[in-house]
Amino acid sequence: MTKYLFISLTLMIFALVGCSKEEMSGERPPMVNVNISDETYEAKLGTYCWKSGCVDTVGPVELLEGKEPIKVKPGATITFVMDYEPKPNEFYLLQINEGNENEILIEDDSFSAPTNKGVYYYSYGVWWLDDQEKNVSNGDAFYSFSLEVE
Repeated sequence: MTKYLFISLTLMIFALVGCSKEEMSGERPPMVNVNISDETYEAKLGTYCWKSGCVDTVGPVELLEGKEPIKVKPGATITFVMDYEPKPNEFYLLQINEGNENEILIEDDSFSAPTNKGVYYYSYGVWWLDDQEKNVSNGDAFYSFSLEVE
């Protein structure tokens, strides 16, 4: 229930602040890849607001239903890669495991996998906030992926 509240509040905030006149290129937000031990995996694009409009999807657990999690070793380094300019200037990572949600800190576009075995779902939110107008978003996107710590 908490994840739905978080996603709903986030969407409402960005609907209220709107988008600035500066347009981002492309019809949809750029792809995000997850790099782990020289292997690259594509994160699944979920909810977003872009120049083409806003799209609302289900949360990460439902969005990834039927998709195999990425198998990782405990404590592995996970790095986000986005081949797009300008880079987003605001980031948020939510981890979901057995109904529990935790914010995970991101440093240098990376974080560490959990040390306990299990399947973990992630929602990686990124925003392109306007540099000149406070509370104005040029675009935002949420990407989902899952890890299975072995």
